[in-house]
Amino acid sequence: MKYILEMKNITKDFPGVRALDHVNFKVEEGEIHCLVGENGAGKSTLMKVLSGIYKSKEYEGDIFLNGQKQEFNSIRDSESQGIAIIHQELALIPELSVYENIFLGHELISKKFIDWNKTIIESKKYLDLVNLNVNPHVKIKSLGVGKQQLIEIAKALSKDVKLLILDEPTAALNEEECDNLLFLLRDLKKHGVTSIMITHKLKEVIKIADHVTILRDGQTICTLSKEKNEINTRVLIKNMVGREITDVFPKREKYVTKDIKFEVKNISAFDKGLNRYVVKDSSLNVREGEVIGIAGLMGAGRTELALSLFGNPLGYQVKGEVFMNHKKISLNSPKSAINHGLAYVTEDRKGNGLILIQDIKTNITLANLKEISNHNFLNLNKEIVAAQTYIDDINIKTPSFEQKIFNLSGGNQQKVSVSKWLFTDPKVLILDEPTRGIDVGAKYEIYTIINDLVKKGMSIILISSELPEILGMSDRIFVMHEGHIAGELLRADATQEKIMEIATGIEGEAK
Repeated sequence: MKYILEMKNITKDFPGVRALDHVNFKVEEGEIHCLVGENGAGKSTLMKVLSGIYKSKEYEGDIFLNGQKQEFNSIRDSESQGIAIIHQELALIPELSVYENIFLGHELISKKFIDWNKTIIESKKYLDLVNLNVNPHVKIKSLGVGKQQLIEIAKALSKDVKLLILDEPTAALNEEECDNLLFLLRDLKKHGVTSIMITHKLKEVIKIADHVTILRDGQTICTLSKEKNEINTRVLIKNMVGREITDVFPKREKYVTKDIKFEVKNISAFDKGLNRYVVKDSSLNVREGEVIGIAGLMGAGRTELALSLFGNPLGYQVKGEVFMNHKKISLNSPKSAINHGLAYVTEDRKGNGLILIQDIKTNITLANLKEISNHNFLNLNKEIVAAQTYIDDINIKTPSFEQKIFNLSGGNQQKVSVSKWLFTDPKVLILDEPTRGIDVGAKYEIYTIINDLVKKGMSIILISSELPEILGMSDRIFVMHEGHIAGELLRADATQEKIMEIATGIEGEAK
């Protein structure tokens, strides 16, 4: 067998933590190789070493490409050898056209000027290779995430890529877009492109991988082969987390009917920018110590409903009634929502949930500064004690409460985001896609936190695109369709099929 890539004894340190500890990684030519592991296992760091983001002097170990030792000190160095990396946060310029983005940084030059006609013609060729039928003149900002992902791949192909690295490529894609991407990777394999895919979605791994390498705590655990029938969910999870997780959703004591804690009646929200209602005449309630799930297709209005309840930060025109403990309340700002006992963990932890350049203690206490203040001055000792309490209680893996958020794994960032809102002592906690982009081990920890909170009497509204998560964690399920809560199901009566029937409008309302 011929290895296109060999990485030997790669070791990379950051202040206070060893991210990679003598990692060995081999990829055969012409295969699809998945790289998996828990958040913080070192997957993205290893690929940044390979792509030249981390210079050769910043780590120990050797990289061999087609048997030749390499020293990459920039992305341009790795690209010159046929390596291209596509990050989870896409690197396209929204205001530029498709063809300008595809050839950005390696423009087609004729007599010292960019040959735009040739650029457009060539861009069409690469769009055809990724099976994307879009006008190359349109601006990137007018396209959805799935199409932007394909344009990133077209851009990589235009650089004559031989080794394509994709870091969580399907994290923001719907099921159809995921299937299209996996089909494309198989097609590229036929054309001689080797792919390395980092993903948390084990179903995708099982579906597409020829080999899987598992990292844990910065070390290589094993490499599994599809040909030897070694790749299955149980083996992957066991090697990723170092133990077997027999039940993905931890057991919770049987729910006992209690008094309604929080109730919403006939809420509607009009988005002036879109000139339409994003939430329509929707009602729901949640009892003390209960988890209600909110399901629905993308664009159904789940996040818009949550934002309407959490003080309406986007400025919708909201009407309807909200009650806390049967008392009518007004939630006209996030501050008023917090004061009434609501908290909202956003689906976009990096953009809206956390301040990435600040440390853990600052982020945890940010939404409740009065709790750590004396006469309008911050008490730094109180801040440290509060932060350390949540680090210990929620098991945030960090060398210090002064660690910057951007240095944490996705799962630990999410734990900080949850801690930030728990510090406000909420009565009702809204969790919007709380396990998006985190691994199976971190998901289990988040689920355990949810169970602990409801055991103490907290009420939780869980928004999720993953139906197994909704079914596994909810006591009751509300299903949204085109901005309206179209049905309610008890957990005992709910199935994925019933939820999808309501979410797609096939069934008018569940009884």
